Parts: sequence; structure tokens; C-alpha cells
Amino acid sequence: MKKLIWITIFAVAFGLVEAVVVIYLRIHFYPEGFHFPLKVIPTRILYIEVVREVATVVMLVAIGIMIGRTRLAKFGAFMVSFGMWDIFYYFWLYVLIDWPKSILDWDVLFLIPIPWIGPVLAPLLVSLGLTGCGMWIFLQEERGVQLRTTPLDWIVEFSATALMISTFFMNRGMETPVFLWWLFLVGLIGGIGYFLWRIFHL
Repeated sequence: MKKLIWITIFAVAFGLVEAVVVIYLRIHFYPEGFHFPLKVIPTRILYIEVVREVATVVMLVAIGIMIGRTRLAKFGAFMVSFGMWDIFYYFWLYVLIDWPKSILDWDVLFLIPIPWIGPVLAPLLVSLGLTGCGMWIFLQEERGVQLRTTPLDWIVEFSATALMISTFFMNRGMETPVFLWWLFLVGLIGGIGYFLWRIFHL
């Protein structure tokens, strides 16, 4: 349990760092406010942001590798750190600049390999799922319960993830973006539902 506390502390602090960087970017490039369609930032800055995002993922993966004892525990720790980091990122944005005004406000979520765009609620739901499922995996493995996965498990979960990610790619270049909630929820509910089904059929 102490390890989860340290993951949480890391996620809270890292979420604050991420939020502060984004606040600086918004002040510099979007002083009039963050509205869609967005003004394109300079290519050089875009490349720098991509590098920063790669470094962010590397740090989250590194935390999982350092904290977990087994491969699945490491993966679970990564899921928890990623999920909580993203949740606290939006928490700190709200605390520091009173944004988002609503969980349905639109945001640029990620830039790799192309910009991910969607309502804030969508990544928050994904992050809650990652945190909850990751905690269960991590705690089971740390208690000595050796979980067994099958190729079908990975196929189902990666397929569900692909469905959710695809919804973030469908709004690029649109004057008035529309989010395909039905497709996103098929992926989210399918992924979490299968995970819960597997828990009760171990």
C-alpha cells in the first residue's frame, strides 16, 4: 500500500508540473482564450511539445518499472501513475486558472502521432478506468497472487483502447468538432466490462 501512496504523490506533483507548462503555453500562444478551431502554434514549438510528451510517457513508464516487482505489477503501476497523473493535471488546471469550466469543454489531449482532440470528460473516464484496474492488478501481484493473462485478454483490451483512441482522431480540422460518444463508450465499457468479467473468472 505504501507504494501506491508514493505513486499518488508522484502523480499529484507531476500533474502540477504538466499543468504549469500548459498554462505558460496558453498564456503565450492563446492569450485570448482556448477556443476551437485553435490557432496553429509554430512548428518548432510543436516539435518541442512532442519531445516533451515522449519524455512524459517515459517517466510514467519508468515509475511503473521501478515500483512493480513482477511484469504485471509494473504494468499495473504504470496504469495507476498514468491515470492519476492525468486526473490531477486537470485538477491543477482548474485550481490555477479555473479551467475547464465544464468537463465537456474541448481540449487537445495529446500530439503523438497526430493531435488527439476531445471533451475533457473522455480522458477523465479513461484515467479513472486505468487507475481502478491498475490498482487491482498491482495489489494482487504485490500480494503474491500470480495473475495469468491470455492472448485473448490483450486482443480485447487493445481493441477497446483502439476504439477509444480513434474517436480522438476524428475531429481534426473541424470547425465545430463533434465527439462520437457512442463509439468511445463501446470501447470504454467493453474494455472495463471484459476486465471485470475476467476478474470473476480467474
